[in-house]
Amino acid sequence: MLRALRTAALGMSAQQTSVDNTANNLANANTTGFKRATVVFQDLLYQSVQRGGEGDQRPAAMQLGSGSAIVATQRTFLQGSLMQTGNSLDLAVNGEGFLQARRPDGSVVYTRDGAFTLDADGRIVTQSGLALEPDLEVPPETQEIQISSDGVVRVRLQNEPDALEIGRIEVAQFSNPAGLRSIGANLYEQTEASGEPQIGPPAEGGAGLLQQGFLETSNVDVVQEMVDLITAQRAYEMNSKMITTSEEMLQIANSMKR
Repeated sequence: MLRALRTAALGMSAQQTSVDNTANNLANANTTGFKRATVVFQDLLYQSVQRGGEGDQRPAAMQLGSGSAIVATQRTFLQGSLMQTGNSLDLAVNGEGFLQARRPDGSVVYTRDGAFTLDADGRIVTQSGLALEPDLEVPPETQEIQISSDGVVRVRLQNEPDALEIGRIEVAQFSNPAGLRSIGANLYEQTEASGEPQIGPPAEGGAGLLQQGFLETSNVDVVQEMVDLITAQRAYEMNSKMITTSEEMLQIANSMKR
């Protein structure tokens, strides 16, 4: 009965973490480029009370488990829907790959959020002020910005009939994007689990195309999240009931002496 109490308590803790993860997914249902996370459950250590195949040649062993725990949260990098905005600096990667941004310390981070803007110096930056990598600077007399599907950036200057190429946007791909570390602000960091980034132009090496004037929406399915929430809630209730039942059994055992 004491084992059941501990096992049920661990089950409640695991389901609470699952609910926390679902809450975060739902909170980011409208976050540009957000990728939903799923929890990975794992059963814990088992105690072998009686081994199989010993003594009277029992065909099966007697093992008692000690509960479950969540060992990881895994990002699902399915493509979100593309929403047209009409903003010339909004970009969506239609396919695999991440846009790159450079932090003040020189390190590069990765994102699926292509809501870019211009800073005071005319550089293309993220909404949090990080410069697009590779760095691109738009001349102050620019009348129009054109970004092709393969990442070539051209600007049309005032009183100039032809567009001027100012650079090219590259995308990063990872062998295991689920291994990237989320750091907030729609950004990811490279880890050993993700592997080294493969940098190249869009549409090459399996990378997706760029869509100017579009943003990728969150891939959170609200209906699926509600189903997961109900499932976790019911499992939490059953583990709570198990604790109540174990407590009642302990009370019965304690009262036998009276």
